[in-house]
Amino acid sequence: MKSFGICIGASTLSIVELFRNGRDEISVKNTFLEPHRGNPEKTLLKTIKKLNVDSNSKIAVTGRKFRHFVNLTSIPEPEAVENAFSHISGDGNRCNAIVSAGGETFMVYVLGKDGRISSVQTGNKCASGTGEFFLQQIKRMGIPLAEAITIAQTEKPYRVSGRCSVFCKSDCTHATNKGIPKEQVTAGLCQMMAGKVLELIKQIPKKDIMVIGGCARNSVMTGYLKREIENLYIPEEAPYFESLGCALWALDNETEPFPGLENLFKKDQNS
Repeated sequence: MKSFGICIGASTLSIVELFRNGRDEISVKNTFLEPHRGNPEKTLLKTIKKLNVDSNSKIAVTGRKFRHFVNLTSIPEPEAVENAFSHISGDGNRCNAIVSAGGETFMVYVLGKDGRISSVQTGNKCASGTGEFFLQQIKRMGIPLAEAITIAQTEKPYRVSGRCSVFCKSDCTHATNKGIPKEQVTAGLCQMMAGKVLELIKQIPKKDIMVIGGCARNSVMTGYLKREIENLYIPEEAPYFESLGCALWALDNETEPFPGLENLFKKDQNS
């Protein structure tokens, strides 16, 4: 049996295809990660065309808003996170919290002793410190993402404000105009992002924390977090964690049949 899990995030579409064999063993067959650049409908259509999806496919979708605009079975993000965490942790990995560090939102899922989410904490509405803001700033400095992570491996980060995206952007511009090396400014952005995470978990013991989401791939940011958090865990599945949880849910629950590409989106709602 196979299933598909789809997460339509604020900036990225992720899809996971799972397969369960006769021995009840579950394996990941395919993963897709695609920035939708503000057009999730077009990106979802393009990506689904690559998949072997038919009316018998078991599909579940999550996401904060856009999941309500498709004719597919959907589940809330916290439920998807719980499913994925239970799958990868089994009985041996206890975490106090899961930090979801995405393109436009940082949030913390606080876990109880049973591994289930007991509360959700979100940051303020300011864009500074998010993945998309980081990408915008390095683009302004003319630095590709892969290069930005490499050059930011410095012990001298230039301090930038995390209070407000306007102040942070101004700090970056002022620094480069003064001739501060771009690697130091980039490192400062990563340090500021780590500070946003630490601010979110200030009421939680700083140990046994998992980080998921696209920003989990920012090794400079997570490097700063490892200095402050005992046993910071970044799973291999971090970039597609929620879509993994959806695919797992779809394996064990009834789902609406795939309606076909022409009927994928609800007619009475717009994205």
